[in-house]
Amino acid sequence: MTTAQNSERIVEISTDMGSIQIKLYDNTPLHRDNFIKLASEGYYNGTLFHRVIKNFMIQGGDPNSIDAKPGQMLGQGGPNYTIPAEFAKENFHKKGALAAARMSDEVNPQKASSGSQFYITQGRTYSDNELNQFELGYGVKFTEEQRIAYKTIGGTPHLDGNYTVFGEVISGLEVIDVIAATKTGKADRPQQDIKITIRVIQ
Repeated sequence: MTTAQNSERIVEISTDMGSIQIKLYDNTPLHRDNFIKLASEGYYNGTLFHRVIKNFMIQGGDPNSIDAKPGQMLGQGGPNYTIPAEFAKENFHKKGALAAARMSDEVNPQKASSGSQFYITQGRTYSDNELNQFELGYGVKFTEEQRIAYKTIGGTPHLDGNYTVFGEVISGLEVIDVIAATKTGKADRPQQDIKITIRVIQ
């Protein structure tokens, strides 16, 4: 193993629907270190995937979701700090990307990330023509790597450059599909609570 592989940080998100292993990127050190800190403290244990949208993403990390009552509105909780955006062209929203949630541009023009809330992309696949339209509409240029990923495994290309991607799923992509397919109610909250535990495994 190389030194880089030895330093690679991996976390595991466990749910009743299965487990997901995620590699955290070294080129987003603020997000990586914060996620490891919170996971090591047990901050996420007992929280929910509180917002689930099929063919888009699954979102968690709100401490207010611990023992939340049915129908309780979630998504506003956190550790009372934000993390500066860490955008990198090579980090993009392919299926299985781990990214930080954040407040909207109107109140957060710097696109700073939530201190704890995150999402994992599911998305869908796109054709070359659709990607071309994205480039025209959003004024972006996809790399060949992005194009291949969005055409084969899918993702959410319209989020690129707007939310910090700081890791990717290396095991358990099928679990995302299971969670994303769950029935939801008001504010896209799953009707059956999906509790999570996160631990650092490397």
